[in-house]
Order: sequence, then C-alpha cells, then structure tokens
Amino acid sequence: METSFNPTYQKYPSQRYPIYAQHGMVNASSPQAAAAGLEVLRRGGNAMDAAVATAAALTVVEPTANGIGSDAFALVWSAKDQKLYGLNSSGPAPMGISIDAIKEAGKDNNGKMPVYGWTPVTVPGAVKAWKELNNRFGKLSLADDLAPAVAYARDGYPCSPNLALMWQRAYSKYKQTCTTPEFDEWYKTFVPDGRAYEAGDIIKLPNHAKTLEEIGATNAESFYKGDIAKKIDADSREFGGYLRYEDLAAFEAKWVEPIRVNYRGYEICEIPPNGQGIVALMALNILKEFEFKEKDCVETYHRQLEAIKMAFADAFHYVTDPDHMAIDYQTLLDPAYGAQRAKDMTDRAQVHTNGIPPKSGTVYLCCADGEGNMVSFIQSNYMGFGSGIVVRDTGVSLQNRGSDFSLDPEATNCLKPGKRSYHTIIPGFILKDGKAVGPFGVMGGYMQPQGHLQVAMNFIDFGLDPQQALDAPRWQWNRDNTVTVETRFDMEMARLLQQRGHDIRPDLSTPSFGRGQMIVRLDNGILVGGTESRTDSNIACY
Repeated sequence: METSFNPTYQKYPSQRYPIYAQHGMVNASSPQAAAAGLEVLRRGGNAMDAAVATAAALTVVEPTANGIGSDAFALVWSAKDQKLYGLNSSGPAPMGISIDAIKEAGKDNNGKMPVYGWTPVTVPGAVKAWKELNNRFGKLSLADDLAPAVAYARDGYPCSPNLALMWQRAYSKYKQTCTTPEFDEWYKTFVPDGRAYEAGDIIKLPNHAKTLEEIGATNAESFYKGDIAKKIDADSREFGGYLRYEDLAAFEAKWVEPIRVNYRGYEICEIPPNGQGIVALMALNILKEFEFKEKDCVETYHRQLEAIKMAFADAFHYVTDPDHMAIDYQTLLDPAYGAQRAKDMTDRAQVHTNGIPPKSGTVYLCCADGEGNMVSFIQSNYMGFGSGIVVRDTGVSLQNRGSDFSLDPEATNCLKPGKRSYHTIIPGFILKDGKAVGPFGVMGGYMQPQGHLQVAMNFIDFGLDPQQALDAPRWQWNRDNTVTVETRFDMEMARLLQQRGHDIRPDLSTPSFGRGQMIVRLDNGILVGGTESRTDSNIACY
C-alpha cells in the first residue's frame, strides 16, 4: 500500500504543516482535549482509550458543540482483528412521545418540531459509546479514561478566542428564545456571571466533574440505570418533557457493519443510516464515473456540486432509522445506480431537492496508537449547546436531535416512539487493500458529507497530504442551486460556475464550512496528521 500524496507539495496557504509521529496521535478541535487523549496513551492506554478521553474532555472544553447528553458515532480499526467496526450510539425518541401528543399539547412550532426545550430531546447516547469503546477495546478503566476531563471540569481551563465567539453567539440566541424556567440551569451552568465567557477567562464546571466521576465509577450505569438517570427523569417530568428513566434504561448502542464505496481503489467507509454518511458515499459512487485530472477547474467543481445535490435528494427522500426505511439502503450504493445518476448530470446546474439544510454544532476527533489501532469518533449536541436543557445539579446538557423529526405522518423521517431520527454526525475512514489508511471527518451539520467528499477527493484524486486536504478552500451547497464558498476560493472559478447556473455566494463565516481532522498511516507505520486551520484544533503526539 503506497501513500497517494507528495509530502513536499504545499499548494494552499496555511500556517500549519502535516505532523509526523511514531507512537501515537490525537487530533481534536481543542488543544486541551487532544492533550487528554495523549495523556491516556502515555499512561498505557490505546487509541480507543484516547478516543474516550478526548471525547469526554470535549464535553468540558467545548460545551458549545457537545455535552454529556450528546449522541455519538465511531469507526474503529482494530489492529488485532485487522477489521473495521462501526458503532451507532444515537438514541431514539422517547416511548411516550408522538405527533398527536405534541400537537394536542400545543408544543409544536408552527407545525414543526420545536428546536429548544425538553420536547426535542431524545435518549442521549454518547456516554454509552464511551462505555462500549472502553469495555470492548480499551486497556484502561473507564474512570481512568475520564480522569483528564474530570480535572479540566473541576480545576478549570482558559477560554480560547474561538470558543468565546461560539459562547457569545449561543448566549445571544438563548436570551431571545430560551427564557422559561426549564432553561434556568443552562444559565446557572454556562453564564454564572450573567455574561458569556471571554478569551482568557477560566471556566470551571464542578457539577460536570462530579457527574463524569460518577459515570467512571459506575462504568456508565448511573447515567442509564442509576442516580443520574433518575435526575434526568425527574427534570423531564417537572418541565413537561417526554424522556423517562425507562427510555434510558432500555437504551443500547449498536455495533454495525460500516457501509463503503470503492473509489479509485480506496474504500471510503461510513456508518450506515440513520446517519447521513451515505450521502458522501452516494456522491462518490456517482463521481467515480468521471476522471478528474485537476482540482481547480470548473468541470471538477461542477460535477462535485451536482453529485452532492443528487445524493442529498435521495437521502432526504429515503434516509431515516433503517428499521423504518422503505428501501434497503445498500441499493443507493449500487455501482449501477451511481452510473445511472452520473448520466443524469448535464453541464448546467440543476435543482435536485427542496431540502434546506440548517447549521449545527458538533465535535470530531481521531486517534491512532503505535499498535496500529485507529479511531474516527464524532459526538454532538446538534445545534450548539443543543436543547438548552441542563439537568439540575449534574452539568448534563442535552442534545436536541429530535428537532429533525417531521410532524407529517407521511414523511420518511416522521416522529414515532422509539424511532431514531435522520442523523447528521458522521465519522469517516479510508481503507486500501483491506488495510487501514486512516480516519477522517469534517464536523458541521449538513456540511459533513460535503466535507467528506472534498477531503477524500483532495487526498485520493489530487494527491494532497492530510493538512492540505483540510486546508483547501471549501464550497457548501445550501439549497436549490445556492452554493456558498470561502473567501479564499478562486473567484474566477466562482464566476465560471455562475455561468453554469450555480448561484455562488462568498461567505465570511469560516466555521460554517466545517471543522475537520485526518490521520494517515504510512507503509512504515509512521502517522501523518492534519488538523483544522479554521478553529482551535491541535494535534498531540509522541
């Protein structure tokens, strides 16, 4: 297996270079979180321990995008088994919720699921993901893996500039939309002085520390069947929520077979639905019908955009909890279907869907160790802090994943008790000749499969190293033929795309284009890492 990039080739401007390491590497959107993963590696843990430590630390040091009440997905390469495993730890809707119940209680938002409050809260799965990774593959105890996160929460950490910006955005929005008593604990926890944290402020989350310690001491049992579960149930009942102790106690994460597409000799792997990783694979399944001799040409960008629109059109129509899908999702990845969709492509921009993707908050990390284990891990509260709900005296902020459910009973992703919603968070992984090349991911709502497509093609088609694959200017399809591009995007290329019917709009909001990480293992076992230059990302390694 040979690497596909030139390590001396630097095409796109960046202050960062790819990082090389031998014994272990942790890439995360926070320096403190990456350091937490490295700490457990140095203590004798493996990549799976590092993933849990980093994920738990991110709930503390980047609560603007995830929390203890998040959902999570993972792709895990086991060096011992020489196999890629998938873990879906997204929780279902409570058994006591229904479309009729929401409408009769007047809790719908103009006929749609509400975004904030207890109603859109589904069973949180992240803690179960930590337990599963640790119990099945880890070398250390769950308490050992969570110890760095506990220390950050109890002793404090300094707020970074990017974190302060996200905190201020959330606080400004919540002051306008989250003003009833059910949100009081959020304000008490995250704006204790009546203002958002600023860069350089020390942030302490004592209730968060206490809860993480309890999760570690009970091997996560308290969160689903013990005292923490009872506190979640009590708050939900008091504030008119639908989540109950029984929902938490019944939840199990699912080990799943990753789905994959062969793209120019590489296998691009994703978690199957209810995740939207299939969107990236459907687009690649179309694009492999074409040859791309250069990245920066109008034909390349046009075909990428049309393929991603076709893929989203199918995903919005078919994808939901696989137990409720009308078709076998594997048929969407049939090479013949990809070839058929490629023939539908013209040299003009077309409208393939009416879906309007919203924006959201997510954290992505990847880890590798000297034994050959590698992990691609993602967790999210969905929209920033999520539902705006923090369970009293626990620090547990809960996701609002249920806001994606439709209240139209005929819709594919309609709300039903015990059903999992269409899920935006997706970890990625690349294999070649049955061996691990490495994990990659780009967080950010519906940008994620678009980011996966761009990073994978940058690496495979255009020979960019992991850092350059991430640094390259990105585009994002939004709706109809509207496409936003980063200000670093070639404006002459934008003009040519405009002539083909794409409505190109430069966007100054860098975070909207996703935040990614990538690790590639070379033939000699050396790890090469890239990290996101658009945020506070960092690589910790040795």
